Amino acid sequence: MTAPRIDRVVTSGIFSLDGEDFEVDNNIWIVGDDDEVVVVDAAHDHRPIVAGIAGRRVVAVVCTHGHNDHINVAAALADEVLAPIWLHPDDTMLWGSVYEDRRPDAALADGQVVAVGGRRLEVVHTPGHSPGGCCLHDREAAVLFSGDTLFNGGPGATGRSFSDFATIIDSIRNRLLPLPAATIVHTGHGDDTRIGDEAAHLDEWVARGH
Repeated sequence: MTAPRIDRVVTSGIFSLDGEDFEVDNNIWIVGDDDEVVVVDAAHDHRPIVAGIAGRRVVAVVCTHGHNDHINVAAALADEVLAPIWLHPDDTMLWGSVYEDRRPDAALADGQVVAVGGRRLEVVHTPGHSPGGCCLHDREAAVLFSGDTLFNGGPGATGRSFSDFATIIDSIRNRLLPLPAATIVHTGHGDDTRIGDEAAHLDEWVARGH
């Protein structure tokens, strides 16, 4: 099987939680082939995402979690490209803080397989940054889309509402670090990394507490 076509779009805007606002750059991943794609997260401005899709059929807009900076243009994007929005139901309360009168179209579930462009993206439920946080794993291509669960340099932030450090460490230790060391990790913010590069630092993260 050929490697997946992966396009990245970066958008900038505000992440808001617990009464605080933070300026952030978000990675949006467009995964598939020349005919159809899945969009991983929908942040800040749907127009450059639509441009990146470039007329291909969108199987789904998959939200790795419900923080506003990952969903705040999901509705506009879905309406523009006529695609459903998928989110893990444990993040319904976060979704509802952005969309009072609209719900996601379908629920993500651990072990679910998202088929797109001849690829199989497996949903891996990785709570901790948020209760419904999920990653997408293309086992054959050795690629992981980690949302805000795992970054180049450590786990996603905790210490805010609905997050928990021990839980995210368990998710990373038990669900992500067992993946092959060469697995490329495409993150929700910042630079790529590899599973093996991050695994070596797990004890450091536990010791520092973040």
